[in-house]
Amino acid sequence: MDIQTTLKRLEKDGIEFITLQFTDLLGVIKEVIKPAEELEGSASHGVWFDGSSVEGFARIQESDLFLKPDLSTYAVVPWLTEEGKTARFICDIYSADGEPFEGDPRYILKKAVAEAAKMDFEYNVGPEPEFYIFKADGHSRTDPLDYAGYFDLSSHQGYKVIKQIVGALESFGIKVEASHHEVGFGQYEIDFNYGPCLSVADKVLTLKYCAKKIAQMHNLHATFMPKPIMGKAGSGMHVHQSLFHIQAKTNAFYDAGQKYNLSNLAFNFIAGQIKHINGMCAILCPIVNSYKRLVSGFEAPVYVTWAGMNRSALLRVPKWFKAKPEAARIELRCPDPTCNPYLAFAVMLNAGLDGIKNNLQPPESVEENIYELDHESRLERKIDLLPTSLADAIEALKNDKLLCETLGEHLFEKYIDLKMREWDEFKQQVTPWEIETYLDIF
Repeated sequence: MDIQTTLKRLEKDGIEFITLQFTDLLGVIKEVIKPAEELEGSASHGVWFDGSSVEGFARIQESDLFLKPDLSTYAVVPWLTEEGKTARFICDIYSADGEPFEGDPRYILKKAVAEAAKMDFEYNVGPEPEFYIFKADGHSRTDPLDYAGYFDLSSHQGYKVIKQIVGALESFGIKVEASHHEVGFGQYEIDFNYGPCLSVADKVLTLKYCAKKIAQMHNLHATFMPKPIMGKAGSGMHVHQSLFHIQAKTNAFYDAGQKYNLSNLAFNFIAGQIKHINGMCAILCPIVNSYKRLVSGFEAPVYVTWAGMNRSALLRVPKWFKAKPEAARIELRCPDPTCNPYLAFAVMLNAGLDGIKNNLQPPESVEENIYELDHESRLERKIDLLPTSLADAIEALKNDKLLCETLGEHLFEKYIDLKMREWDEFKQQVTPWEIETYLDIF
């Protein structure tokens, strides 16, 4: 939309305020709220803010940054109606010289999208974010909203909350394909339409925004933490992905004459992601708690393999209807919803493109349940483990030239520094498990 069309929509919708939203390095939403009449100036000249005050952005001596709203992300915030309606815009970040800010995660994804476009590819994704809803006034911080299980009927309150979240997403222009109860008590999943990665990354942030705000209104707490309860199902964000030829408008991953009906390009893409997966984990599974989810026994991937319907594999090829070859895709199962979606999709895309550029070939697919293979069998088949800690993933990221280039020098250095501080702080903690296990014995 151009600015004049947007101003007319503001007037038609009775908008009195605008919220300009962006994310920090971690993918946490930040916002600036302004009167609606300030939109034209904001779109033309930008809105200055102190980048040194935002996690991982800029040093004090280079802190002057400004926001420019992406007018195509206009949406009315359905719950902000008191004292005047509010509209939301997602913003891009610029440096004082007017150039895109190298530390803006959205810009990093835009650069990856542009690289794919040079090769005549559009990268489409369909994430499946899972999250828990806990009672805000429970006996503990992890008292679940309900005690239902996978695909069970939700409690009345659970149904009411999820229905409001879905309704809010539709107000933001996000078409929800399905929502259902997940395995864990109080755990849910909401899936929305497959589409271009930049638009979908915006939608992932909007889902988190909606879920947290609406849960709060019901005296509940929604969390996308990967493993909030020991011994229970973790929350992942499996990502379905494919490349489309821009000119021909056909699915580049489809070939009816090959194994799994996948093209050579798709196999190259799989091989590229397998090659870079260890370093990618620092972006896709970005917090200390992420690695409590990536353990055997909870359908989360542990080993670096790919397969057809094998749900213990890192990458799998889902079935699709024969009448819909455009649905050919592969699913990456290690990401979790704490990742910054812009950075996650950027590294996933560039890793896959690396496989295509260098004609990389994946190892043999593994259709057996990998958890049931013994250690010798895994060694014989050269099945590697995913990183088992954030520290391992960070080390792999440091040694992956392609991923460093994807993030850019500025953001890469900031990200490594931020994550190493998180790991160092965690290392110093003395947990209740250690007290219970060691205090009386030694």
